[in-house]
Amino acid sequence: MTESNPIAIGAAPLRIEDVVALARRERTAALSDNAAFRARIARGADFLDRLLAEDGVIYGVTTGYGDSCTVNIPPDLVAELPHHLFAYHGVGMGRFLDAAETRAVLAARLASLAHGMSGVSLPLLEGLTALLQHDVLPLIPAEGSVGASGDLTPLSYVAAVLCGEREVMYRGERRPAKDVLAEIGLAPLKLRPKEGLAIMNGTAVMTALACLAFERADYLSRLATRLTAYNVLASAGNAHHYDEVLFAAKPHPGQTRVAARLRADLHSDRPPRNEQRLQDRYSLRCAPHVIGVLEDALPFLRQLIETELNSANDNPLIDPEGEQILHGGHFYGGHIAFAMDALKNTVANLADLMDRQLALLVDARYNHGLPANLSASQGPRAAINHGLKALQISVSAWTAEALKQTMPASVFSRSTECHNQDKVSMGTIAARDCLRVIELTEQVAAAMLVAARQGVELRQHIAPEASLSGAPATMLDDLRARIALVEEDRALDGELHALLAGIRNRDWTLYADA
Repeated sequence: MTESNPIAIGAAPLRIEDVVALARRERTAALSDNAAFRARIARGADFLDRLLAEDGVIYGVTTGYGDSCTVNIPPDLVAELPHHLFAYHGVGMGRFLDAAETRAVLAARLASLAHGMSGVSLPLLEGLTALLQHDVLPLIPAEGSVGASGDLTPLSYVAAVLCGEREVMYRGERRPAKDVLAEIGLAPLKLRPKEGLAIMNGTAVMTALACLAFERADYLSRLATRLTAYNVLASAGNAHHYDEVLFAAKPHPGQTRVAARLRADLHSDRPPRNEQRLQDRYSLRCAPHVIGVLEDALPFLRQLIETELNSANDNPLIDPEGEQILHGGHFYGGHIAFAMDALKNTVANLADLMDRQLALLVDARYNHGLPANLSASQGPRAAINHGLKALQISVSAWTAEALKQTMPASVFSRSTECHNQDKVSMGTIAARDCLRVIELTEQVAAAMLVAARQGVELRQHIAPEASLSGAPATMLDDLRARIALVEEDRALDGELHALLAGIRNRDWTLYADA
């Protein structure tokens, strides 16, 4: 982790890359020391204090929550209300968010509260910052949010930890929050009247997961392009399907960019050979049209995600300049729900594309002279060796599961909480679905790296002129160092796990235009 270049929360809008850097501990967070920023935070908290002193009515501060907004809270109990909010929302289930996801959640909530319209105090922002700085990670269950009225249940685990309750992961151990807070010198918070609501009543979980999903999808898009280049070479395909003049006739920017990458990888400026087939099958010929949909969607999805990330998205909002309470519905996660439903669709199509390419590559009827199942075994032993037969079956299984997950979550709104939350976004479910689709697609890509290493070498045995240079050649040499040619049948799961880690660690730099 780089301590010398912290991300200053409150100084400027965060980008997706900032959240990813914090999630990976490549950088840490620091609360901006800008005087105007700190004064704005203080003004909001001070205004709330004055309003309470004047017996003002504020939703979730002097009233109950949700449908209970008609219940007035006796003044002597107002201070206890935030504790009750996170206490009764301690109903999360499912897996815990992993370390990167949890850091991203803390960053996303901090970014929103630092907007200065949530009525929180500087100590609360400093507490969230300290959790990131010391890598104290609340154990946040992934399931239980409908994505409107905020990610209430998962974020209750953040609020509770700041108050010294529930559990955290710290230095690889699961421990009580109060013990770890004491160890790092952070006093448990006594939440001010609106601070429980401010922490919980927002879109931080879905937005955090969306940031991570976006970055992984962007890398997969470029990896699928490089893999397509390898598959064209291995299949003795037609590189001139990616002609510059051809793509100028249908100039979707992302699609055009993918075609340009393939031209560069395949050196398609060379004179055409006598091709095996005038027109390759769609999974090769139309690869820019498939990958390009994701490429063209990413800038729009970035806009949705980063706008949400840098918004005040709880309720009510506190206008520190105009000194007014604004009751609304900014906790509704519809934009993130749409972004994640769209992203999982485009990523699943990458899995489907690669699955189809592999099906052609292992089939001796369609791979233009390569051995069945890309087996490198020769002589009498070829009869008992099966190459990548099982790998292709697994790729189809992972692809089918990814495609099954593409049903949009956002259309499954449920009326909840006495019909107060009668239209909800399901944004957090959409984000979790999207991450699962990405996980499966990364597994497909790992398998395709094995197939690329195998297929290109087998093609070069037949046609030594089928060469690569530059970045594709360097990457292929790296794959050869990682994966022995499959001559005798062997278990490949260890290599697949290592390649999957390589994908997630961004071991290969792909395309300077990205």
